[in-house]
Amino acid sequence: MCGIAGYFGSRPIEPAAIRECLRRMGRRGPDHQATKSWSVDGDRNVVFLHSRLSIIDLDPRSHQPLEHDGRSIILNGELYNYVERRRDLAARGAKFRTDSDTEVLTQLLATEGWSALDRCEGMWAFAFYDERAKRLSLCRDRFGEKPLYLYRADGGLYFASEPKFIAALAGRPLRPNLNHLRRFLVNGYKALYKGRETFFEGLEELPAAHVLHVEARDEKLERYWNPGSAEKADMSYEQAVAGARERLVRSVELRLRADVPLAFCMSGGIDSNALIGIAKREFDFDVHGFTIVNTDARYEEQDMVDLAVRELGVRHTAIPVNPANFLPRLREQVRYHDAPVYTITYYAHQMLQESIAARGYRISVSGTAADELFTGYYDHHLAYLYEVRGDSALHAGSLKAWREHVLPIVRNPHLRDPELFVKNPQFREHIFMDADGFAAYLTAPWAERFAEERFAGRLLRNRMLNELFRETIPVILHEDDLNAMYWSIENRSPFLDRDLYEFC
Repeated sequence: MCGIAGYFGSRPIEPAAIRECLRRMGRRGPDHQATKSWSVDGDRNVVFLHSRLSIIDLDPRSHQPLEHDGRSIILNGELYNYVERRRDLAARGAKFRTDSDTEVLTQLLATEGWSALDRCEGMWAFAFYDERAKRLSLCRDRFGEKPLYLYRADGGLYFASEPKFIAALAGRPLRPNLNHLRRFLVNGYKALYKGRETFFEGLEELPAAHVLHVEARDEKLERYWNPGSAEKADMSYEQAVAGARERLVRSVELRLRADVPLAFCMSGGIDSNALIGIAKREFDFDVHGFTIVNTDARYEEQDMVDLAVRELGVRHTAIPVNPANFLPRLREQVRYHDAPVYTITYYAHQMLQESIAARGYRISVSGTAADELFTGYYDHHLAYLYEVRGDSALHAGSLKAWREHVLPIVRNPHLRDPELFVKNPQFREHIFMDADGFAAYLTAPWAERFAEERFAGRLLRNRMLNELFRETIPVILHEDDLNAMYWSIENRSPFLDRDLYEFC
């Protein structure tokens, strides 16, 4: 994981702006910083800046920008299956100067073009400049794990891992987007990624699973992967379990590849403990789990954490919630995030990352996206009851289990009704709940109705996919990335694996 920034356009970028940008990039990459620039046809300038957090091949030979045959790359992220892709290239005669995943990606793109991404598994945001074609290409991974911001101004295009880097290169602050701030205050975090707006005017993110090609007088945005949603009606329960397990095990195996120490974020839930169990039992990995603990009975999971630690035999560090210096810490977090902290959970999450970093780890592994892939939210239970309403025996058994195990812990009044979606499959008021009340605190009227994208025909599947691509996971990835990067840690999410997603 690293930090990247750059510019493509007619404006010369002053050395002082480059120095300031690199200074701001320091936490994303404390191990090495470098720049590269090109003057194109006397009227265009291309600038690359890179700040490296060394994860794979720690040798200076793997510093970036990295060049191959007139093509240069700056990468934030990891190509997890670089070992297999390197083997493919070597079989065709390719030679390598490094042991890095970045060089493998560079050679893949140089020899196979953009179709090579179809065989790449990883998380990434990168800039790729082809000197012969005079073309800049910007690319982001399938699920948007790694950020890449775009800002068109000053006769060109700025791009960077964080808004503050663009502001440094442009030499001026970005103007806050008050409409997006109102959206957050009224509708909450699930409204933030419904469209292309960000917390700054004119600033947008490159969409996940897209590549943007930029030339002197032309831009072309292309989607390189479409998330399918077709159901596999002929699959048995046993096949579903075995197939999901096989792919999750492989995903964890790939994400254990590193040349630096790796730790696990650990809760009392199934998601993180599935990953920890696989790492420990399948690969004999020396797992060290980190947990935020508190005394609030609504959220406390200590008994489940203790059970997992005991049964799996892993090392464990508990981090108590500490309210000391709350406002100064929150102020610093907001400053670094260039945005409000989306949920207070991520205030505690930063304490977790701080503890992981203090013990010498460079990578944290999290259970992000398990709920969205396998159903884990209260409204998922109700959507499931809606889906099985035609099978009286299955519905009765499911309703009995829901009343016994789920209802006692549900606080949202809408979600305490087991027939919520049976009565109205379009009901979504629980998502922007109390929006009118929040809007009443503003000095001017503001309202925006809930909308969702149609990914699939079934209610449950469509809700899960909206959460995965538009509502919940983009928020979590944003906070995960910035909290980890503040402490110079790379965060990895094994549930966000292409093969696992497409199977499930």
